[in-house]
Amino acid sequence: MISLKVCENREEWDDYVLENDGHPLQLWGWGETKASHGWRAERIFAYDLDERVVGAAQVLVRRLPWPFKSLAYIPRGPVGDADYAPNVLEALSNYSRSQYGAVALTIEPDWTEVPHLMPQGWKQGMNTILIPQTLILDLNKSEDELQGPMSKKTRQYIRKSSSEDAVEIRQVKSREELEKCLAVYRETAKRAGFALHDDQYYYDVFDNLGEASPVFAAYKDGWPIAFLWLAISASTAFELYGGMNNDGQELRANYALKWHAITKMKEWGIGRYDMNGLVSDGVSNFKRGFADHEDTLVGTLDKPLSPFYVVWAVMLPLAKKVVRAIKR
Repeated sequence: MISLKVCENREEWDDYVLENDGHPLQLWGWGETKASHGWRAERIFAYDLDERVVGAAQVLVRRLPWPFKSLAYIPRGPVGDADYAPNVLEALSNYSRSQYGAVALTIEPDWTEVPHLMPQGWKQGMNTILIPQTLILDLNKSEDELQGPMSKKTRQYIRKSSSEDAVEIRQVKSREELEKCLAVYRETAKRAGFALHDDQYYYDVFDNLGEASPVFAAYKDGWPIAFLWLAISASTAFELYGGMNNDGQELRANYALKWHAITKMKEWGIGRYDMNGLVSDGVSNFKRGFADHEDTLVGTLDKPLSPFYVVWAVMLPLAKKVVRAIKR
């Protein structure tokens, strides 16, 4: 029997996530950012009969048009004892139905396989937010072991771009520096044809996650020409955003920059480096050069909680429209 209780204490919540190898998207600051941009964030502890915490989930709730009411979403969670995950998910499903009136509970956990004895009724979701195909580096390996599986071109460009005297790589420490990186991001988005949030969203990520969201940038003549933005927990570094302007492209600064981020995360004692998604585009091909393998997580799992679920998931273009709007 699992009981649930809402957590109102940021320190208590983050301590649990960090001590239990939780993903950075389960940290309080990520939910705080989402809560300022159209979501409601609720952090829930799961207890066993001995009143021991056996799981936790930061649930993001989004209001939907009638008759769907809302969607409950757990990014890269739940966190906690894997043996209890099925029971924790069953309790969270019931809670999402009773407290949010959710059309479904959607999870995109940091799992490579679905736990044994998963509760009945879960199905593969059709509206993916976080791409399950990704590339995860094991930072417990040595730098030589990390570079060994890289493509020859990637190793060459890392060496060449790292030796450029004109380029300095360092961590972004202020809003003023971040503002310059966002200018690079806007240039990247315009060139590649993808949409961005408003600037305040990125400032909120920077402020709310704080030290759990390091940004690294390559500078030329004091101005950023490329940047890479991560979210980190005790166990996982997760790429959030990145961009490069024309100078950065010419100097291939993204190679030295990514390698700098990888080695810095290793230096900080983080064990996993997740490049956050692989698709069929140039950015993904760039990522693939850093390893000779790919990883596949379980993807999007839905627990239907409403008779309108089929309409929501399959028949309405509204579903995909909302998913596009809520992607990070």
